[in-house]
Amino acid sequence: MTSASPEPETESSLIEHLLELRTRLMWALAGMVVVLLALLPFANRLYAWLAAPLLDKLPAGGQLIAVEVASPFFTPIKLAFFATLLVSAPWLLYQAWSFVAPGLYRREKRLAMPLLVSAVALFYIGCAFAFFVVLPSVFGFLAAIKPEGVAIMTDINAYLDFVLVIFLAFGVSFELPVALVILVLLGWVTPAQLRAGRGYAVVGIFVLAAIITPPDVISQLLLAIPMCLLYEAGILVAKLVVPKDE
Repeated sequence: MTSASPEPETESSLIEHLLELRTRLMWALAGMVVVLLALLPFANRLYAWLAAPLLDKLPAGGQLIAVEVASPFFTPIKLAFFATLLVSAPWLLYQAWSFVAPGLYRREKRLAMPLLVSAVALFYIGCAFAFFVVLPSVFGFLAAIKPEGVAIMTDINAYLDFVLVIFLAFGVSFELPVALVILVLLGWVTPAQLRAGRGYAVVGIFVLAAIITPPDVISQLLLAIPMCLLYEAGILVAKLVVPKDE
């Protein structure tokens, strides 16, 4: 006698997952729309705040300019959109977690939640470090070495693109401890191997910093040194979370 086919149950489960995914995506999109609508009236103020590190370091006669006709309108809106992504990140990750969590084991949930919170916090810390430490140092250095008689006049859209790249570079780079812990939990490396490869890691960090930062020594050091410290922090955390029998 032939047993009943499990295909209807499989199809039903798939449909339920797709409906749940659609619900989470709708909630995520709704949250972003609310944040964007709240930030749009303050778009110009946001840009003025973001431009402060450069304007504070500009010599007399230096200013931000708009090369394109529509830049004064579209550039603050562009900033508001990226600020929406940054502000909404915890909400978006919560929706992703709510969709994935039911399929995880208890130990996976216990490990995933701290990693998720740490990843978000480290990204914010990296962006804050870039804004309050890196940008003033870089702009001060560039203003000090400019040729005599040259007035610094930066396009507002080019400045925004530059700052966003710096934010992304430092935000992602500060995720290094989380990446190391995940590699250890997956069994791809051990804390002992991370310690043994410390020298190679330092060289790789300085090479990476030279690639993703502007061509000045200040920004390269301000990225490389924290990453070296974060590498050590990742090793320490990995030793704490790795099972004792391993």
